[in-house]
Amino acid sequence: MLLLICLLPTGAAVAASQIDTFAFADEMQERRYRALIEEFRCPKCLNTNLAGSDAPIAQDLRKVVYRLVVTEGKRDQEVRDYLQARYGDFVLYDPPFNAQTWYIWLVPIGLGLLAVIVLLRLLRGARGEATALDAQQQARLQEIVGETRSSEASLSQSADRT
Repeated sequence: MLLLICLLPTGAAVAASQIDTFAFADEMQERRYRALIEEFRCPKCLNTNLAGSDAPIAQDLRKVVYRLVVTEGKRDQEVRDYLQARYGDFVLYDPPFNAQTWYIWLVPIGLGLLAVIVLLRLLRGARGEATALDAQQQARLQEIVGETRSSEASLSQSADRT
């Protein structure tokens, strides 16, 4: 009971910290703000957008986006450019192709091509490209088959006698 009483105030504080109360002039401004905060990645969180993160940096960035959209009246592209210039390509879910981000775009393509090549080689090998036995392997195989046939013959003869 004491533990529950101790945890109750912290839960209320966490729940209250996730709610942003911003005033918008019209619904269009609010929709632009919501779309922008869903478009940007939180610099602290892994794969979480600003709208879904409760990290302090995400809260600050939501305030920055609000200021840029509502107070300064910036267009969406200007907000994107501002955040990208300040925080780098990491804040973008769809980073541009340039000298610093080429690997993000080309590594998956390269891995996909490599997987296709390996798959084709495996399928070609499984199609029935039989390998020929050399003379020593063929002699050993005949020896094993001969032993098997003689043991089968002796078993059938003993079964016939009983």
